[in-house]
Amino acid sequence: MNLKGTLADFAVADVLQLVAKQAQSGILHLRRRNERIHLAITNGFVVSAVHSERKEGERLGDLLVRADLLSPDDLARALAVQKGSQRRLGDVLVELELVPLRVLKEMLELQTLETACRLFAWRSGSYEFEPGAVEWDPATVAPISAEAILEEGHRRVEEWPRIQKRVPSPATTFRRRPSPPLAAEDAALSPLERSVLGLAEPGRTAERISDLSRAGAFETSRALAALVNRGLLEAVAPVGAAAGVGQRARGVGGMLASGAGRLAGTLALAALLAGLAWLAAESGRAGVEGRARPHLGDHAVQGLVARHRLARLRAALEVWRVERGEYPAALDELVKAGLAAPAELRRPYPEEYYYRRTEDGGVVLLPPLP
Repeated sequence: MNLKGTLADFAVADVLQLVAKQAQSGILHLRRRNERIHLAITNGFVVSAVHSERKEGERLGDLLVRADLLSPDDLARALAVQKGSQRRLGDVLVELELVPLRVLKEMLELQTLETACRLFAWRSGSYEFEPGAVEWDPATVAPISAEAILEEGHRRVEEWPRIQKRVPSPATTFRRRPSPPLAAEDAALSPLERSVLGLAEPGRTAERISDLSRAGAFETSRALAALVNRGLLEAVAPVGAAAGVGQRARGVGGMLASGAGRLAGTLALAALLAGLAWLAAESGRAGVEGRARPHLGDHAVQGLVARHRLARLRAALEVWRVERGEYPAALDELVKAGLAAPAELRRPYPEEYYYRRTEDGGVVLLPPLP
């Protein structure tokens, strides 16, 4: 199966779902401007995610140093050995007994998941699936199913607006609030929440707590928000220049921390919901290289494209409702908010789709009348 196309017509969620349904193996190459992400997939499971523009601080060695699992000097020594042998850094770290194998496996899984979830912010770009056998090491890699990545992307985008109310910035710090002994309260805390509570020292930012928790920006911020809601922590907003400190955007949670990231996240949800809805009915029919491309004048093809576009618009409408509490008065408001392109309000028809709000708070969205 050779898949190749643009993300404007076939979203990341669509491609992943199709590869997963057919238990494919190979490399999924995704490009957006100068950015490239390569997902290595075996039998529908993602075993690695490589970001060609991975910034300093997001590489494996940097993650280990930030998590206090590796010293800068030991990282430099391991990199020198790796350069001479051209082996993977993880293998070198384990061989030199600088990082336990179990810890390496956990950090590689976290890195893969964070990189893969970044894709849900991609609205444009191109994809190409290169089928073939993929080499991977079961001793150091925990495969992640494509369905799990889709569900995780959906969950992150859905929950982040609530989390952001309690943890508005990676530079947010926390202070403990006077509270009774935690004997009873502790039983209600999850293991991660207990760990994060211990890491939330005065002056330590949410980003730094995330590094030390080894749970990723989203899960850590989620735990911090829960602790604030329980009254165990109080968020302290960054002041002045400190507000810009530590703004590395890692994963969907990091991107949603800014205004532009919020939009990226809502677009991700739209792509995700549309992909799942469309593929549930039409999996395996789109984007297969080598088939003749039908003409949009064909009524069957028009219907297929219309169902795809309607699914995208319904997803965008749900994003609007989640964020604003009600559906928009008109479809063109989705365009103004950046949740849809003007052409999506009508394609493949010359007229716009029929849309209206109902008295019970719902909506009606249908193809235009002939």
